[in-house]
Amino acid sequence: MHSVPMKNDAPKPIRRALKATEIVTQLAKLEGWTLSGDGASLAIEKTYTFANYHETIAFVNAIAFIAQRRNHHPELGVHFNRCVVRFNTHDVQGISISDFECAAQVDALLAEVAA
Repeated sequence: MHSVPMKNDAPKPIRRALKATEIVTQLAKLEGWTLSGDGASLAIEKTYTFANYHETIAFVNAIAFIAQRRNHHPELGVHFNRCVVRFNTHDVQGISISDFECAAQVDALLAEVAA
């Protein structure tokens, strides 16, 4: 089996941990995302539900494409009919703007389907 390397076109952004007020402001712009964890493990998290495993895996694959293009990879909890998506920025030991940008792109995946 041959694998095709994915080109990562996105420049690597300079990331910094957001302050609490910045996190609250950004979180208010996203529907259904919550804070989880604390300290360096603080993250934003959302659970998406699906009709079946096939739909869940299709969603996970779409997230993988976004994550690779953005060079920002979430933690994923993959289950039969749901996927828990959790973003934080390990290199800043907290939450960065990249987490919110990627979360918005993940939400946009389903917004197009619902439209």
